[in-house]
Amino acid sequence: MQIAIIGTTASGKSDLALGIAERTNSIILSLDSLCVYKEIDIASAKPTCEQMGNIKHFGIDVINPDESFNVTIFFDLYKIAKQEAQSKNVPLIIVGGTSFYLKAMLSGLSDKPLVSEENQKKITRVLRDIKNAYKYLIQTDPAMSKKIEANDRYRIEKWYEVYFETGKIPSDFLQQTKKEPLIKNLPIFEIDTDKDTLQQRIALRTKKMIKEGLVDEVARLEKKYTREPNCMKAIGIKEVIDYFDGLYSLEQMEEKIVTNTSRLAKRQRTFNKTQFIQPIIKKPLNEMEKAILSALKY
Repeated sequence: MQIAIIGTTASGKSDLALGIAERTNSIILSLDSLCVYKEIDIASAKPTCEQMGNIKHFGIDVINPDESFNVTIFFDLYKIAKQEAQSKNVPLIIVGGTSFYLKAMLSGLSDKPLVSEENQKKITRVLRDIKNAYKYLIQTDPAMSKKIEANDRYRIEKWYEVYFETGKIPSDFLQQTKKEPLIKNLPIFEIDTDKDTLQQRIALRTKKMIKEGLVDEVARLEKKYTREPNCMKAIGIKEVIDYFDGLYSLEQMEEKIVTNTSRLAKRQRTFNKTQFIQPIIKKPLNEMEKAILSALKY
């Protein structure tokens, strides 16, 4: 038996999964693009060794911050975690906020081309005017435009990477190269948190991160790995770096982390609402444990 727990950042997913795993002897696979990195502990809000206890975790502390991580590596982690759960005859709980990985496992991943240096320069020039870039995307690939918002610079860039490298509109190319999904059927539980409650949780978590030593953690990471790795641009890290550069006071840095985390939560909510075809069981946090234990027949 395997299930997935999704929801916005700071919605209480990790604590919920840990509580259920303790009661069901489950294995946990972290669905988080920052928890995979070693040494990024506070900024990723990953569970501590004490919190994890004897619960077997996959997807946490996998690679160093200066190493690259992608969805295919996550696929391998999933296969290992699934095999471990099956060998022990225990449930597998997939939990985290990076729902793109889950979507890829359920729908099948398409082969994406490597981007040449020449095309990367072209894309950089095009994206200087993001409005026109998005307008051209809408006109050229209406099907894909329904899945990409006008301010989603990351996905607009990915669209142009495929378009320039293959000469095909990405909706066609991705469909033609699509692989079989890793997971056919999976109960998905989404924590439904109202905006005011979530805002409070984000603010409290940010204060806790700073109190626990977020600034010192980022200073150590910067000294050891520089600012170049992609993970150094993550929310909670990039704002601290701006604080180091004198762009913010400590108070302004905290406010900026809260604001950017709230924006991330909004994007996560939109993604979860629009990207999953199968029904999702949505419940408030205080009702979710009972629903999941029932699904796991405990």
